[in-house]
Amino acid sequence: MVQNNAVLTACTQIILSCLVIQEAEVLSPDGGGWSSNVDVTFQDEGRCNIDVWDGASLSHQQFLHRYAYSRPVIIRGLTDNTVFRSLCSKSRLLEDYGNRRVRLSTANTYSYRKVDVLFQEYLDVLLKPQDPHVLGNDTLYFFGDANFTEWQTLLERYEPPPYGLPGTSKAYSFGIAGPGTGVPFHWHGPGYSEVIYGRKRWLLYPPDQKPDFHPNRTTLSWVAETYPHLPEDKAPLECTIRPGEVLYFPDGWWHATLNLESSVFISTFLS
Repeated sequence: MVQNNAVLTACTQIILSCLVIQEAEVLSPDGGGWSSNVDVTFQDEGRCNIDVWDGASLSHQQFLHRYAYSRPVIIRGLTDNTVFRSLCSKSRLLEDYGNRRVRLSTANTYSYRKVDVLFQEYLDVLLKPQDPHVLGNDTLYFFGDANFTEWQTLLERYEPPPYGLPGTSKAYSFGIAGPGTGVPFHWHGPGYSEVIYGRKRWLLYPPDQKPDFHPNRTTLSWVAETYPHLPEDKAPLECTIRPGEVLYFPDGWWHATLNLESSVFISTFLS
């Protein structure tokens, strides 16, 4: 048994190394200050087996007919969030919100625990790469609990995807997270996800195909330990999105996320 555990540990370390954690050599000129010389990034973006459209080529009616109630889609250039992006640079957010408190959630399926900290403290102390050996319920993550009143000035500058669903309204969730972080598989109503800075890998399953996962294990550990052994018929739909792209997920779809570098992102829930 000891030998088997040693082999499993060695294999996990090899798989994690294949994700390639490396130092960023230079500060990206358009990275908003979120990358640094000591930042790390995960290079394995996985495959992309989700339909990708240019915003000018997919009409609202086509979106409703082909995707809104049936499958995910990625749309490029659907909106122009240049102004919002500039407001989300690290220096600007620290200037505007550094002394305000933010609510963090544990990065597990059910987000049981909430912790309030100063935004400055979150960036200085807690915004760091995910330790592959730390459980999701011991990882704190800033997403979804921003006080809308305090952050209203910023969120009002965001231009959401214009393609809504009949009878729904929009609600925003804003987040910032470090490399290797993410939320393990869960599901809820439909919505969009957009990356403002960084890259986010998405893994999705339809409502009737619950993935094999532990709610307190991180997406990083799932990608390293479970994903490589999936048969083709159990593999997820997946793709990595970048700034200028939005991913739409229909109602009830299982999904997990993995931030491949320090990332700023926003979701628009349709409820």
